[in-house]
Amino acid sequence: MPNNNFERIKKIDTKGEEYWSARELFKLLGYGEYNKFIPVMEKAIEACINSGEKAKNHFARVSDMVGIGSGAERTISDIRLSRYACYLIAQNGDPRKEEIALAQTYFAIQTRKQEVHEQFMEDHKRVHLRGEMTTHNKKLGQIAKHAGVTNYANFQDSGYLGLYGGLRQKDIHKKMKLKQREKILDHMGSEELAANIFRATQTDAKMRRENIFGETKVNKTHYGVGKKVRQTIKELGGTMPEKLPTAESIKIAQKRIYRPKQNY
Repeated sequence: MPNNNFERIKKIDTKGEEYWSARELFKLLGYGEYNKFIPVMEKAIEACINSGEKAKNHFARVSDMVGIGSGAERTISDIRLSRYACYLIAQNGDPRKEEIALAQTYFAIQTRKQEVHEQFMEDHKRVHLRGEMTTHNKKLGQIAKHAGVTNYANFQDSGYLGLYGGLRQKDIHKKMKLKQREKILDHMGSEELAANIFRATQTDAKMRRENIFGETKVNKTHYGVGKKVRQTIKELGGTMPEKLPTAESIKIAQKRIYRPKQNY
């Protein structure tokens, strides 16, 4: 079956990520020559960019060694394709080809399944981390109070100022384009929530470890930890928290989890 053929040439890398070789895929799509397949990939790359995705994340240029007889080998260029890349290629292929029609159906279904799975995983991570954030904020608030903090809003802002490059809670709220009563933590994705949990837990640990006391010193500590977490994200090549997309309300994620049949 054609579907099995697409699965047959799928590869899994050392990180467990799936991909397809353009050098193998073009044959299954009914193209006799690789050079005639390149313009289709170029259209797919353009569509990828127009959709807001980074093309290099889905169309990765690589080199492979192939045998040419008598034990000799030569290097050929190839493109490592994600499932989404294969879907875009199928959408931009020659619709008169039966192979293209089959690929369009296969990759559309498989891409949708992958999207649903990723949404399911993200919902669970967000709900879990949001609960963790509530717990850690309470603990942080308690130790801050014992350390002499009377203005908790300023204390919270100190952490955000460090982590968000000078943005206070109200600035983050405005940047997220939230309504007045909506909470920023309820609209953070799992990556952003994790960064904030790290900020909170490390501030808590540092204050206890160094027995920090006094509102000014406590606020300075919170700011310093937030700034350190930001620097770590930068060093790892991550996205700064203020540049991460605003997530839909955590309540929607909760509904999808508890009513999976209707929403997934």
